Amino acid sequence: MNTPRFRALWFFIPAIALAACNGTAKAPQPQRAEVGTVELKLGPVTHIAELPGRVTPYETSDVRPQVGGVIVARRFVEGADVAAGQILYQIEPAPYRAALAQAQGLLASAKANVVTAKAKSDRYAGLVAINAVARQEYDDALAAYGQAEALVAQQAGAVDTTRINLAWTSVRAPISGRIGASTLTVGALVTPGQAAPLTTIQRLDPIYVDIAQPAVDVLKLKQALAAGTIAGAGASTIPVWLKLETGALYDQTGVLQFTDVTVNQATDGVTLKAIFRNPAGLLLPGMFVEAQVHQGVEPHGLLAPEQGVARDEKGLPTALVVGRAGRVEMRSLETGAEIGNWWLVVKGLAPGDHLIVEGQQKVKPGDVVTERPVTLKLAG
Repeated sequence: MNTPRFRALWFFIPAIALAACNGTAKAPQPQRAEVGTVELKLGPVTHIAELPGRVTPYETSDVRPQVGGVIVARRFVEGADVAAGQILYQIEPAPYRAALAQAQGLLASAKANVVTAKAKSDRYAGLVAINAVARQEYDDALAAYGQAEALVAQQAGAVDTTRINLAWTSVRAPISGRIGASTLTVGALVTPGQAAPLTTIQRLDPIYVDIAQPAVDVLKLKQALAAGTIAGAGASTIPVWLKLETGALYDQTGVLQFTDVTVNQATDGVTLKAIFRNPAGLLLPGMFVEAQVHQGVEPHGLLAPEQGVARDEKGLPTALVVGRAGRVEMRSLETGAEIGNWWLVVKGLAPGDHLIVEGQQKVKPGDVVTERPVTLKLAG
């Protein structure tokens, strides 16, 4: 039987036999996953500490009266800028003018008594020389002259005191700055040195920022500076930048003024004080800011982009790198400070490592991958 059906079987059977002779057919090779990598390199790393801060005024003065009386005028606008020496309040001056006039009259009378006493003393000096008067009378005249001069000095002091009191009826600004609300109105009675201030003046340009830094970080920084792993910025030129609550950067760069020498036992922190220009009055006392303090440069630091650093189930940092023969390796890391969008790596990575920064979700340790170099820049 040589039908078409049998002819097809005749050709199919040798094909099966040939395949059996050649062994099992090879399966297609799986396609390698492609990952983006960054080659890690050593380089200078600037250490910037990001710390919480509060804005405080450069100067503050509570305005209180030095003399008592009734306020007859207020001569400032609340919330405005005032200059040192500017009159803020006027206390009724009439009683103090009268006291000054009285003191000046008493001074004039005392000066007149000096003329009489001196004339008598001089006259008795000549008479006692010829025994025309008793020595005691001359001594009394000399003492009276001295008392008259003393009274002049006393009355002169009284005139100065009353003149000062009269000047104090004009309550003046002790410093220049922004003045707050008035606690009293015209017609109110005030007393010398009263507890409640009439108002408060704050100087806002320049302005301070008090920054809190954990004491342990200060200790680590000092140890790094002593070991030479970090080069200091110079105590008089340490720059400070501010980030406002809106997330925007403040347009003025400040300078660190001093570091407190005492650790706050309540917060276990040290206070740093920085000074900033505030020409537009944008910074206000009590405002919360984030301060970025330049603390030194590490000449040979190793940075890893944060998108290449993950966390394991314990929260510890890990990273995937492409090792020999393109095989993925898992590394456990120890990281230091966060520098912008990169981590300072203390342990776990080395210069020349190819860190996977893209495609980590497609691979696992042991996989063979294809690399694609990626360029990343340090931000922030």
